[in-house]
Amino acid sequence: MPNIKSQIKRVETNEAARQKNASEKAAVRTAMKKVETLAAEGKKEEAAAALKAAISALDKAAQAGVIPANNADRKKAHLQRVVAEIK
Repeated sequence: MPNIKSQIKRVETNEAARQKNASEKAAVRTAMKKVETLAAEGKKEEAAAALKAAISALDKAAQAGVIPANNADRKKAHLQRVVAEIK
């Protein structure tokens, strides 16, 4: 445990940021998984609606710096391809 006052504060803020980022990443993973499961079941309309929510979550995470922008773009492209391939 640090002795310096500023470092004690940094430890606290880093932990708060870590928890916030972990929560946001979990929400993104859940949204992505929802799209993929609906696509696997062949539910095109529901998957398209879930895709819109997942893209929004990915954009927000990238904007907040939780994930890199290219990572979000790659995941969005993957999900769009999965939904487009539903018959």
